[in-house]
Amino acid sequence: MLLRAVRGDITEADVDVVVNAANPGLLGGGGVDGAIHAAGGPEILAECRALKAGLPGGRLPRGRAVATTAGRLPARWVVHTAGPIWSADQDRSAVLRSCCTESLRVADGLGARSVAFPAISAGVYGWPLADAAVQAVAGVRAVEVQHVQEVRFVLFDDRALAAFEAALTG
Repeated sequence: MLLRAVRGDITEADVDVVVNAANPGLLGGGGVDGAIHAAGGPEILAECRALKAGLPGGRLPRGRAVATTAGRLPARWVVHTAGPIWSADQDRSAVLRSCCTESLRVADGLGARSVAFPAISAGVYGWPLADAAVQAVAGVRAVEVQHVQEVRFVLFDDRALAAFEAALTG
């Protein structure tokens, strides 16, 4: 499986699956989550509402992943995962790795050949960017896949791109 980091807008990624750094409520929000919902349109929100009904307390547990249509995005599907909030007092890195592992498993189960990941938890959830990159790369590398041939970490700025490039070569 080819892993690489690129600078770009994840909502424009020409891949089978776009991973969404969702909030547990699945109804959109800021950052990547808001951008995916805005660009993908109401079909994504409708499927998220339906998924919520089957989740415990109507919330996606952190570290888990679920799939919906991609609506108007170039991708075929969106895999939503709820990342952990950074804490200096509690090690939640296993949950962050699980976001990537579970997202890739869901994508592979859909038969996806290409997947785009954002920097999960590195935005409003406050995860230090360099460590978010290390955890994401480790989580993706931990999965054995049958269909996925390429994973792209699609990063919005040069700082994030540099962090992921360093994690990929480290």
